[in-house]
Amino acid sequence: MTTLVFGHRGYPARFPENALAGFEYACEQGIDGLEFDVHLTADRVPVIMHDERIDRTTDGRGRIDQYTFEQLRHFRLANAEPVPSLAELLKLVSGRDVQLDLEFKTDKIQYPGIEAVVMQMVHATALRYPVIFSSFHLPTLKTCQRLAPNESYCWLTDKPVAHPAALVAREHLSGLHLHHFQSQASVTERIWTVDNPVVAADLMEQGVAGIFTDDFVTMMQVKRQLAN
Repeated sequence: MTTLVFGHRGYPARFPENALAGFEYACEQGIDGLEFDVHLTADRVPVIMHDERIDRTTDGRGRIDQYTFEQLRHFRLANAEPVPSLAELLKLVSGRDVQLDLEFKTDKIQYPGIEAVVMQMVHATALRYPVIFSSFHLPTLKTCQRLAPNESYCWLTDKPVAHPAALVAREHLSGLHLHHFQSQASVTERIWTVDNPVVAADLMEQGVAGIFTDDFVTMMQVKRQLAN
């Protein structure tokens, strides 16, 4: 299996995380995939950010769901971009040769109806590949399955998974997104967050489905070196 290299929140080694500029640059450089996190504003607009609060990555303060989208746009990332919307990102990648991994950030805040809102937007976009949907919050993925049973769903966890094949089969998942590779898992695995070239090479040689990295340029170099 060829390992796909995913830009974890875009290209944080060079751009602010989850910035459109980072996603655009990654696409221009031929990245395999993009990973990003989705929340809902107070007026139910999906936006791209990792944290539930805007304090760490913008010049504002407070929770995302305390602001309308219009209010949220007044705050800026470190490169002076506004907080990007899912609609903007989908427009940017539409038709491009890139795999998307959309993470529902619902492990701390369960935004009512986020699954239906996001699915509708994704399904209305012309994408080259079906989106991989992931979340630490398994009930979110179960809700998605009821809405769109034929999509690809992967559970995120930072803990070892006992009987992974049985879990994937029982929960009708496509695979697992793990913090540590489980060599005997016998399921599709994507590993986060891999920034060490030696670790990346080992994972690629073992045939993991994907790695999530903050430095996709280095990881793509590792992939090319192994291919040669």
